[in-house]
Amino acid sequence: MRSVILSIVAALSLSIVNWAWASEMPEVAKRNHCAGCHAIDKGIIGPAWQAVADKYKGDAAARAKLSASISRGSSGVWGNMLMPPYPKVNDADMKEMVNFIIGLGK
Repeated sequence: MRSVILSIVAALSLSIVNWAWASEMPEVAKRNHCAGCHAIDKGIIGPAWQAVADKYKGDAAARAKLSASISRGSSGVWGNMLMPPYPKVNDADMKEMVNFIIGLGK
């Protein structure tokens, strides 16, 4: 539980400081607060989206896996840091973000 709380506090703190890095992120990612933990080309709290795209390149289940990670959260995929769940991300935003991430791997 402590690590979840620390992850959330760190994400909220960086989302305030991280506004400059967010300029590259698509609007849908900014609107859903992804840029506090992710950047396109460098890891912040979570992995760089380019690294995610590279990891899942060629994986037919990638869209489903990434959607599940966003909506239900995840742990252990990228080390010890937990990704909190974002169940309120609507289907259109989810699809746009996942397609953007997967598209980085082309």
